[in-house]
Amino acid sequence: MYFEELPLSEDILDALYDMRFTTCSPVQEKCIPPLLEQRDLVGIAQTGTGKTAAYLLPLLTLLQQEEHPDDVVKCLIMAPTRELARQIDQALQGFAYYMNISNVAIYGGNDGIRYEQERRSLQQGADVVIATPGRLITHLQLGTLDLSRTTHFVLDEADRMLDMGFAEDIMTIVEQLPKERQTVLFSATMPPKIRTLAKSIMNNPVEINIAISKPADKIEQAIYICRDVDKLRLVEHMFAEATPERVIMFSSSKQRVKEIYNTLLRKKFNVAAMHSDLEQAERDKTMQQFKARQIDVLVATDIVARGIDIDDIKLVVNIDTPHDAEDYIHRIGRAGRAGREGRAVTLVSEKDLQRLQKIEALLEQKILQLDLPEGFEKPELKPMKPAGRGRKQSASNTRGGRNNGDKQKTGRHRGGKRRGGKQKEKQAEAVQN
Repeated sequence: MYFEELPLSEDILDALYDMRFTTCSPVQEKCIPPLLEQRDLVGIAQTGTGKTAAYLLPLLTLLQQEEHPDDVVKCLIMAPTRELARQIDQALQGFAYYMNISNVAIYGGNDGIRYEQERRSLQQGADVVIATPGRLITHLQLGTLDLSRTTHFVLDEADRMLDMGFAEDIMTIVEQLPKERQTVLFSATMPPKIRTLAKSIMNNPVEINIAISKPADKIEQAIYICRDVDKLRLVEHMFAEATPERVIMFSSSKQRVKEIYNTLLRKKFNVAAMHSDLEQAERDKTMQQFKARQIDVLVATDIVARGIDIDDIKLVVNIDTPHDAEDYIHRIGRAGRAGREGRAVTLVSEKDLQRLQKIEALLEQKILQLDLPEGFEKPELKPMKPAGRGRKQSASNTRGGRNNGDKQKTGRHRGGKRRGGKQKEKQAEAVQN
């Protein structure tokens, strides 16, 4: 389906034309019509499916049509991390380029100057507020934000917010919203806790399931079964065989990330680290350098596993096997985006074997095991109890298909006026989410 076939705002269609987005991804095609009808909606969709545009495009259209006082926050969008909040903000700026829509992103991890800027922006009036839960609660407690007349509410990556312990904060925020509102919830999975949340805050929602339960076919997956003490040496061996380029390395703890970063730095690799101890300015600078190819290897916690939109990652290395099988899919999904080829290598030690079983159960396949290079010892493996099979997902959404995202550049051009306004590159990148 083409965007011009949907009853979206002409201003939005012009912005999409400028950005060369013409055809809808599956999640956009299914979500936009009911959202334009002001229905509540639960969307099961992962990063990379085009979900950000799936709710921003119809909500911006509705905001343009509705009449509100100037001092009202019309739409609240909540995201689990500041990175995702910033990305949503950038995407919104691109889509609303020709619209008279004001927006402000509020999130923690920055200094008092940033907070004062947020306070002033809210005081002047913002049509759309994009926020992380903690910072939003702070503004509510200090009386700098009024949600009593907000008519649209979005929870993006709701499952991750609950995993991060924001359930109580979410309910506190919901209590500040009017009962008569449109509520939109997006989640990568649909566990019982998400169903319970949806039931408690939504009114007869439409449910759209575009979840990608398995990695894209173009991601070549492999594992090394190795001793934990050999993992870093094995990484150095991999990088000696092929010069690292566009690589993300994941570890489950920020302390481990720091250790890996320092080791690779001493070995003269062009490397940077990303973890929650960094100030926001440091995170921004690191991501900008990585996107600009000024950094070859990014060592990160799962802060980069979701909500970070970089299309050309060639290799993902899991130094630690993730605790959750779904997190494995999010991590390796950084490679192979937008139809590109990619590779993912996971280093599995003795203590990681049970996690590997759960990952393979979710994938419903064995991951290719590579032989250890000469000079590496095999670990002593203890017999394991069989792991239960992972939750089965619809294969039609995941296998043999192409993850289109938002960046559709084919199909007929829409008719009508051509404004020729060029969008910022970072705004175009953000809509892949």
